Amino acid sequence: MDDEKPVLEQTTDAMSSAADTTKEVVKKVKKAAKKVAKKVMPKKAKKAKKASKKASKKSSAKKSAKKAAKKAVKKAAKKAGKKKKKTKKSKR
Repeated sequence: MDDEKPVLEQTTDAMSSAADTTKEVVKKVKKAAKKVAKKVMPKKAKKAKKASKKASKKSSAKKSAKKAAKKAVKKAAKKAGKKKKKTKKSKR
């Protein structure tokens, strides 16, 4: 400990340096864990993950197609209703 620096300043410096080192250690540990997970994870599991993603994309496409079809039916019904009203008006 330095006699020139106040005790409070010394302790804050020590705490900040400890925090910085722990952050670095955590980053290194996370990186190592990811590497291990990649090596341990079998290829079949990776393929299954990709397949599930593709399936979700397909299902969302199906949903949007269904919505579009419903909208088209509603529009057609509205147009038919308007035509009937026009024909009634023209007959008067």
